[in-house]
Amino acid sequence: MYDAALEALDPGRLRARQCQRLQALAEAIVGVNPFWTAKWRAAGLASARDLRGWDEFACLPLTTKADLVADQNASAPFGTNLTYPLERYVRVHQTSGTSGAPLRWLDTQESWEWWARCWGFVLAGAGVHRGDRVFFPFSFGLFVGFWAGFEGARALGALAIPGGGQDSAARLAAMETLGATVLVCTPSYALHLLQVARERGLDVATLPVRATVHAGEPGAGIPSVRARIEAGWGARAYDHAGMTEMGAYGFECEAQAGLHVNEAEFIAEVIDPATGAPAADGELVLTNLGRLGSPLVRYRTGDRARLARAPCACGRTFVRLEGGILGRLDDMLIVRGVNVFPSSIEAVVRRFPVEEFQIEVFRDGELDEVRVLVEVDGGVDGARRVQEALRASIGIRLEVAPVAPGSLPRFELKARRVVRL
Repeated sequence: MYDAALEALDPGRLRARQCQRLQALAEAIVGVNPFWTAKWRAAGLASARDLRGWDEFACLPLTTKADLVADQNASAPFGTNLTYPLERYVRVHQTSGTSGAPLRWLDTQESWEWWARCWGFVLAGAGVHRGDRVFFPFSFGLFVGFWAGFEGARALGALAIPGGGQDSAARLAAMETLGATVLVCTPSYALHLLQVARERGLDVATLPVRATVHAGEPGAGIPSVRARIEAGWGARAYDHAGMTEMGAYGFECEAQAGLHVNEAEFIAEVIDPATGAPAADGELVLTNLGRLGSPLVRYRTGDRARLARAPCACGRTFVRLEGGILGRLDDMLIVRGVNVFPSSIEAVVRRFPVEEFQIEVFRDGELDEVRVLVEVDGGVDGARRVQEALRASIGIRLEVAPVAPGSLPRFELKARRVVRL
């Protein structure tokens, strides 16, 4: 199910391949792409020939989303990270805006085909193959969402089924009628579809769906969330990670021992977010190697990750992110001196019969406090059980309050469950 000649390369040969791709990228953009030419020359890289190997790579400046937003504000609407004339670009997408101002991103035909190839790794890792029927229940708008996944399924030879412009009940009916074997969506939406199915008396475990692939949130990498999805759908659930500005870089294999980074097309680093020094657990920094039209080099993703370099049972030598994406660094809450990530709260909440939840953050004097609203079976008693489990897991008491079923928002794409009052 995978290309062993590429995905199981000896680590030394893999690094040499990455270095060659990196040097080719530098040759393509230095002196041509205004954004990178200015940024690298300011750091002392006068020409592509100065990027000789990994020592020089480690000296390249880190790039942040704020840098990109400032560039697009100064040179609206697309900024200066453009290697070719605008006429070469055929796709435009935009980030979701869940973590600040949205970014617009352009792709050439070659870059869009690269996107599809990257998604091929994602789908193959989940066992998707020619002949599968892959259902994509998302609205096809400016947000990249699963656009590239749709292209990747088609390129793989699978039947790609669009599910835009429908409500959840219609999507379930389409999956049943068309015999969908794979579902690709956010973990939140997979759980929501289960709720809608139950309300309509449909047992989705009787559908031919054998695999679900998830992105947009860290949920599918959380054991309790994965267990609920798999139990409800009667299918294996696979995690995936990608970014509009970066590409589809992470995927799970059948061993499901963390997210493999597609090191054939990306370079992954993890740094201490405060010092920038290499770390085993910290902020994920990525470089894409095949998106020449608008590349990113040493990009601070804002995602928290933990590296695992031990061999994977699947045979791939690509580095893994243990536990997937562990959360957004800027989502971290400090509650009475304790660092609390929303993903840690979700890991506990999903152990219980909770249909949906929301995390309210409010000020109590000079301190942040957190209240967790839950649509839970058992009302007050159910909420108390969730509260006790959170205290045992996180180490502090968080208020947990029951709310009426169906009263909290549902999300088709990225869930926004943290609300500041």
